[in-house]
Amino acid sequence: MDLEKKTKWSSAGALIALGIVYGDIGTSPLYTMNSILNSARSTQHLNEFVIGSVSLVFWTLMLITTIKYVLIALRADNHGEGGIFALYSRVQSINKKWLLIPALIGGSALLADGTLTPAVTVTTAIEGLKGQGIGFLSFPNDQFVVMITVTAILVVIFAFQRAGTKKIGNLFGPVMLVWFLFIGFFGLINIFSDLSILKALSPIYAIQVLLSPENKTGIFILGSVFLATTGAEALYSDMGHVGKHNIYISWPFVYTMLILNYMGQGAWIMTHSSQANLLKQASNPFFEILPHSWRLVGVILATLAAVIASQALISGAYTLVSEAINLKVIPRLRTFYPSDERGQMYIATVNWILCAIGLIIVWVFQTSHNMEAAYGLSITITMLMTTVLLFEFVKKYQSGLVASVFAIVFGFIEVVFLIASLGKFLHGGYATLIIMLAILLMMTVWFYGNKRREQIAKKDDYLSLRDYRKQLVNLSEDENEPLFATNLVYIANVHQNYMLKRSVIYSLIGSKPKRAAVYWFVTVRDATDPYEKSYSVDMMGTTHMVHVTFRLGLKVEPQIHLYIKQIANDLIKKEVLKPQFPRYAIDKHGSVSDFKYVIANQYSADLLRLPNIHPWDRFLIGGRLWLQGHTVKPSSFYGLELSDVIEETVPLFLDNNKRVKLIQSDLKNVVKKDND
Repeated sequence: MDLEKKTKWSSAGALIALGIVYGDIGTSPLYTMNSILNSARSTQHLNEFVIGSVSLVFWTLMLITTIKYVLIALRADNHGEGGIFALYSRVQSINKKWLLIPALIGGSALLADGTLTPAVTVTTAIEGLKGQGIGFLSFPNDQFVVMITVTAILVVIFAFQRAGTKKIGNLFGPVMLVWFLFIGFFGLINIFSDLSILKALSPIYAIQVLLSPENKTGIFILGSVFLATTGAEALYSDMGHVGKHNIYISWPFVYTMLILNYMGQGAWIMTHSSQANLLKQASNPFFEILPHSWRLVGVILATLAAVIASQALISGAYTLVSEAINLKVIPRLRTFYPSDERGQMYIATVNWILCAIGLIIVWVFQTSHNMEAAYGLSITITMLMTTVLLFEFVKKYQSGLVASVFAIVFGFIEVVFLIASLGKFLHGGYATLIIMLAILLMMTVWFYGNKRREQIAKKDDYLSLRDYRKQLVNLSEDENEPLFATNLVYIANVHQNYMLKRSVIYSLIGSKPKRAAVYWFVTVRDATDPYEKSYSVDMMGTTHMVHVTFRLGLKVEPQIHLYIKQIANDLIKKEVLKPQFPRYAIDKHGSVSDFKYVIANQYSADLLRLPNIHPWDRFLIGGRLWLQGHTVKPSSFYGLELSDVIEETVPLFLDNNKRVKLIQSDLKNVVKKDND
């Protein structure tokens, strides 16, 4: 679906949105009310507690998901794309460098919390079969069997990622439509068992339960309530797949079905509040509201919905990481595109890291109840960081007063949720925070390690390409020098006034001159439009030197060799470059000859010879170089795997290689020539 189609709503687009956007938030009824029930200390005044809790769920979804994300955040798109990095790209033009900090914190927290989604949703769905006998089928009440089943499902989900989700994705929408109708229908039926649950529509009961002395957990109940809206950030991040207008028309339906189910679960709890063992039994209200004959159907649908939620999370993680790579805050990773469908991608490293963490979570926490205790903590941090960036967006396009009101209202709400979620820290929240800090550390090292290297480097590390233009033209025409390559390409950013690293000039003429018919200097810039793929050409007044500046969006695969070859053919057709007439070629009509690429690798041992460098700078720069050596090489990232590539090692700081002056101590046995 192209961008033009996604900007308009349609019934088909709304159906697709159900399958792509709402997987995470759509499966929250599986565990939210169960978590709330587990936080109740006694059955005394349980009805008031349940009504207040459902009211908190209703108004949390109204304020955070509906107002903040659907009505406000979706307007802060970046050429149709959403998510915290797309939002940062939209507001970074304000020239406030500190805006990168909330973007990094929010992005790392979103990735960390998302590692639990497949584990908790699939586990909760499978646990619906524990101890159940359905016809001749029976599922033993054995947690080991549950973990084995969940492990098998998770491995299958992640193993099929490389094949792409285009075909199976077409089924997501209809399945989720059935899922929402299913949970809404059985929720509605159970509401009639105790109509007093309708009081939850009033915010008064939400406030009362927070202040009630009968609520022994106090505001920490919000840690469980928040589970109902954990998919709101994913809704914003996945906007680019379906378009904001399809979310606008589908969200009211989804919201209604979710609330019906929450109310139905609440009514069931209230009608069974007299049971002495209600809080001790391991039953989940979501499955208890289903008639026994529908339990198997419920588990099957819940499992399918959990798989879809996992798929949406995994695809969202690919998108988030891809955007972070192009923003240069995450190391380069190999990206595979399984189909021509826009936005379809596969990043093996991300896929198997998510799989490994998910399996560890399953085997360490074992039950969905334990996983719920770890779930949702770091996503509150992401929401807070999104609020910070949205404040800058609203201030830029509205007014300072409106932006301040927005920041105060939602900042206060989310700070309260964060404080409440901190109660989960010792019960498992530490797991996602550890993952978040690890991701944040990697982002910090990668981005600021490069920044500090550039700041420490002296101006002498850069030379103007213009000053060496005459030498390069002469070298190109000097037939006494052997031809190194017909087209010699350097992927090295050229800055203002044609300034580039001294190592590039040294590579060309400093040691053994590299003669070429055409010298290409490639600069890659980030484009505002995530799908932009444009370029500009500067011939520098010669027919032997070409400076190409690419502007590539966040979601564009950088296939530099294909781009350069296309540009070369175009320039030859326009008679800007001379035809190269390759003597041997598959295509005899081709006018472009061979290409050779030169990529510089920095020599990390230089750090050991810099006694005056600050330890923190040494850590940042050294860490960046270590990551460079253990991730995808630049040649692979730029699509040069099948090209002729030379990797040269250059020092980090050229001017730190101080010249040593030798002192001659003696001169012996010199034979002098006879002048006669």
